[in-house]
Amino acid sequence: VCRKHLQEIPSSSSNVSTSFTWDWDSSKTSEFLSGMGVSVLKKDKLGNENTPQDLLVSSPCPPQKRQKVKEKERDFVIVRRPRLLREAESGVSWDTLPDELLLAIFAYLPLNDLLKVSLICKRWHCLSFDESLWQTLDLTGRNLLPGVIGQLLPAGVTVFRCPRSCIGNPLFKTSKPLRVQHMDLSNCTVSVADLQSILCLCERLQNLSLEGLVLSDDIIKSIAKNLSLMRLNLCGCSGFSAEALELMLSSCSMLEELNLSWCDFTATHVKAAVNHVTSKVTQLNLSGYRQNLQIPDVKTLVERCPFLVHLDLSDSVMLKPECFQYFHQLIFLQHLCLSRCYQISPAALVELGKIPTLKTLQVFGIVTDSSLQLLKETLPDMKINCSHFTSIARPTVGSKKNHEIWGIKCRLTLRNPSG
Repeated sequence: VCRKHLQEIPSSSSNVSTSFTWDWDSSKTSEFLSGMGVSVLKKDKLGNENTPQDLLVSSPCPPQKRQKVKEKERDFVIVRRPRLLREAESGVSWDTLPDELLLAIFAYLPLNDLLKVSLICKRWHCLSFDESLWQTLDLTGRNLLPGVIGQLLPAGVTVFRCPRSCIGNPLFKTSKPLRVQHMDLSNCTVSVADLQSILCLCERLQNLSLEGLVLSDDIIKSIAKNLSLMRLNLCGCSGFSAEALELMLSSCSMLEELNLSWCDFTATHVKAAVNHVTSKVTQLNLSGYRQNLQIPDVKTLVERCPFLVHLDLSDSVMLKPECFQYFHQLIFLQHLCLSRCYQISPAALVELGKIPTLKTLQVFGIVTDSSLQLLKETLPDMKINCSHFTSIARPTVGSKKNHEIWGIKCRLTLRNPSG
């Protein structure tokens, strides 16, 4: 870890540059940290601004000297501040350590402690917000007061995990594009305007999850600016038009995984999706569209996306066994989900065994326990009803203890006060 950070730091110890600037104001900073639930350090009585008092060599401070300026100005005196000991008799002062070494030390600090050391002095404050320390950030389930997001994301964050959080107004102090490439804001409590203020600054996204959020056409247009987007999860989203969806899908031609399940879609939205999704997509979830997804839509989709490996069309009650002919055309298809497609009988599912590449089949709700056992015996090489949930484009899969986001582990995570 140390070597990785040192490689990203300029060679000059006296000029460590950061693209992130934050005016140092101890009182405002304390309020900011309290807004994140981080207890702040108490300020020492001497008001030292260079080195933590408990790191100094204990030594009696010399008495304050008063120097008279003029006889006529007897009431005016200069109070000389006690000088800090710069060097210990048997060690090195923290003040003499180069920036590179302090950054290497800070790289081992958890987020709570890194925020606390930012209050020590101006130098440590600047170093603690060096972009090399803020590559990955996890604020899952937090109550983030106004200004917190606007202070942290411009610090150089590239991986931001923040699902199930309450996000206040970001209050960005910069209009420069953010460096975020992987972001999970699933199921957050955030206003449409505040969400747009974040996404309008994102142009480098590769993975994005906004599951369960209310969006807008402007937000969808902001997403469309991320031409390198590879995974997009909009499961359960609402608030945007079919025209905006069409624009986004046409722009994001690099998408490999797309989850548009259970959105507030009309038949027009569904047709916009199947007619404009990129042909490069390999995993697609269009479940939950009841009467709005028709067999002709499946035909269009298959012809447009020949490289599909994982396809979920669950809860599409208009689908019948006639659509199986189109699944046979997908020569890379390995995983197929048709749960609760009630017009497909259990007997008809046997035909899907003729697809040589198919490995898993999810058909919950249309087969009874007895017919499921018979189906498994008829198709012994296929795993049937082995997973209730889809993983398409979702950032975190599996146990709640899994803190990764699309396989990336976030280093900076706020610990709970108890642990």
